[in-house]
Amino acid sequence: MTQSYDYIIAGAGSAGCTLASRLVNAGKRVLVVEAGPDDNTKLIDMPATFAKVIGTARSWIYQSEPEPSVGGRTLPIPQGRTLGGGSSINAMLYVRGQPEDYDGWRDLGCPGWGWDDVLPVYRRLERNERLAGERHGTDGPLPVSDARYRHPLSLAYVRAAQQAGYRFNDDFNGVEQEGVGFYQTTTANGERQSSAKVFLKPLAGNANLKVVTEAQVTGLTLENGAASGLAYVTADGQSHLASAKAEVILAAGALATPKLMMLSGLGPAAHLTETGIPVIRDMPAVGQDLQDHVAAPLYALTRKPVSLLGEDRGLKALRHGIEYLLFRRGLLASNVVESGGFFDTDGDGRPDVQFHVLPVMVESAEHGSIERHGMELNPCVLRPKSRGSVLLRSRNSSDPIRFTTGFLSHADDLALLLAGMKVARAIVRQPALREVVAEEFAPGNADDLGDAAIVDHIIRHAKTVYHPCGTCRMGTDDQAVVDPQLRVRGVPRLRVADASIMPRLTSGNTNAPAIMIGDRCADFILGEN
Repeated sequence: MTQSYDYIIAGAGSAGCTLASRLVNAGKRVLVVEAGPDDNTKLIDMPATFAKVIGTARSWIYQSEPEPSVGGRTLPIPQGRTLGGGSSINAMLYVRGQPEDYDGWRDLGCPGWGWDDVLPVYRRLERNERLAGERHGTDGPLPVSDARYRHPLSLAYVRAAQQAGYRFNDDFNGVEQEGVGFYQTTTANGERQSSAKVFLKPLAGNANLKVVTEAQVTGLTLENGAASGLAYVTADGQSHLASAKAEVILAAGALATPKLMMLSGLGPAAHLTETGIPVIRDMPAVGQDLQDHVAAPLYALTRKPVSLLGEDRGLKALRHGIEYLLFRRGLLASNVVESGGFFDTDGDGRPDVQFHVLPVMVESAEHGSIERHGMELNPCVLRPKSRGSVLLRSRNSSDPIRFTTGFLSHADDLALLLAGMKVARAIVRQPALREVVAEEFAPGNADDLGDAAIVDHIIRHAKTVYHPCGTCRMGTDDQAVVDPQLRVRGVPRLRVADASIMPRLTSGNTNAPAIMIGDRCADFILGEN
């Protein structure tokens, strides 16, 4: 039996939840299909425990093909697989990027997406507890606040960066992004504020909204070339069809949305043909132009056992848990990535490197902490020139995608990461960090360490910052996948609303931009109807 709705949204992530809320509040009947389970776990609510969700059923661990530019390694890219998507498992940083990012979108053929167009959307969405004025909103649905906990190592980093000559910045979304400081986060009263909590939970019991979890979308249904609904399989193995009277919106993220497009016959004709999928529309750019922030860690050993290592075990864990449950404060109220900054390494007036600083040393998202007390400074390339791609492994929807990140395949990205690592090495040698750091564990403790050794470390440790985008690029040229109203070109009644539509990666974390994209998609839909 086919169930009918006005709109169907594939993916309950940052954009999907935002879009669903707007449509339901406008009186539309909406179905949201989410591959993962509900978000009903304290490990999501407590800011500091997000790493414990990665690797569970509430996350995807996408594994790349061997990447020649990082020594032939396969790279994991964890993504959200629960209500809220990435906003339920990320470090909660609220960063919009730079005005030039959006003016660049506009100039690439995306009218209506310049900074002056998107800033009002950011402001109406935001409810900032500290900041107001021309750059910030105080009455929106999305809480943005300062973290309730600051680790001593985070404080030492911010002081050391100032000692190295970098200015303190108390608002990375203000007039100037450049500088060092503490990130604001999508938290309130010491709890994570995911897009599911902010936008979906208030609609509980609303007859116009149906949310299906643990349901794998297998493809779109198309009639005369137009989207008419989608098919999905629930956890019990049952197949379902749902039809949309108005539109279908793909909001499954930059790795899953192109997969759903290609499974439905919308993608590069040659690839679809070799996979055995009938070509509905030849769209060569679907799955191409994958962009992501690439980072590499500087590891520093601390003089004393003051890092986060071991704080989640035994009596320490019990003490932190009690403090959090009683007061919503303490270590569990930390978002872990408390501090960082934006650096203009080439002096052109625009930051090109971002730092994420952790009061612990992490081997990888999969393998967890290194069993030594320390901290890490992670420079990342803000506007990478390297590109990857997403392809199908087979016509079977349950098979993982075949993709490459392309990390460091462009020489300029490696040069920029080297420059960022040199900034990190200078900061870790300042007095405020010398007090707490015993030695630079990697790339190496020698003050005169050569570029070759640093580059070797970068290649061996380059990793994602979890911000894939660009695989269903927006534009007005013949190769663009969606137009500036997010309509899939040549496929009526189908839109895309997630980070895959970004023509260029924003200069910062991508959760706030994804929420903005979902809200703008609602503007376009409701404005047309």
